[in-house]
Amino acid sequence: MKIATWNINSVRLRAPLAARFLREHQPDVLCLQETKCPNELFPAKEFAKLGYEHQSVHGQKGYNGVAILSKLPFAAQGTDDFCREGHCRQIRVTFENGLELHDFYVPAGGDVPDAKLNPKFDHKLDFLKRMADFFGKRKDSAKTPVVLVGDLNVAPLEHDVWSHKQLLNVVSHTPIETELLKTCAAAFDWIDVTRQFVPENEKIYSWWSYRAADWEASDRGRRLDHIWASQALKGAIKSQKIVKKMRGWEKASDHVPVMAEFDI
Repeated sequence: MKIATWNINSVRLRAPLAARFLREHQPDVLCLQETKCPNELFPAKEFAKLGYEHQSVHGQKGYNGVAILSKLPFAAQGTDDFCREGHCRQIRVTFENGLELHDFYVPAGGDVPDAKLNPKFDHKLDFLKRMADFFGKRKDSAKTPVVLVGDLNVAPLEHDVWSHKQLLNVVSHTPIETELLKTCAAAFDWIDVTRQFVPENEKIYSWWSYRAADWEASDRGRRLDHIWASQALKGAIKSQKIVKKMRGWEKASDHVPVMAEFDI
């Protein structure tokens, strides 16, 4: 079972890129974030024609929004209350094979890494705390196959960013955020799938800023997009891939897809 996650940064604008990705990589499931689209305007028919007939969509006008597109049917679907602002930032489905999948879009947090001065940063910290609390109440990581994916908007490790020292005071890599994300991971004993295959001392990214004149030459990226697996899937993780080439596609998102394959 191949699962992909991608912050598409407007699903209507980049539906053709999504279609190209689906044709080239053929994931069983694609989880999207920042769809920026109310449910009634989601391009559902375009994806259904490509074989992704099973869709769970949770969107809103202008901002945020998440969606799960699948070749495989759902046994259940819904959302959970993580966001104090009422944004559409999380969705979950359970497949007929028993796998539970969560798709997250964690708030970016604005530019000022001070919760007292910046309500957006305070919101981000609150969201991460709620994630940790939600999964910390569960005790079934070793028994239940669960996958959490999405744009978590935090690069937690030293080599998840192009310069650890220069980004310590930049939102997405500040100590308070990285520690909170590690708390989230520890709460359910999550496995960081990418780092199962890429050593922690090796740099790897999934996001490159639009501000860079030449993103590829400067390669100043951050690993903001993640796939986590419960301990029940420890022996089932077969591969991972970050599709870096897509950052160079015309009208690209600033994020690229991250994929993982599981033997379920």
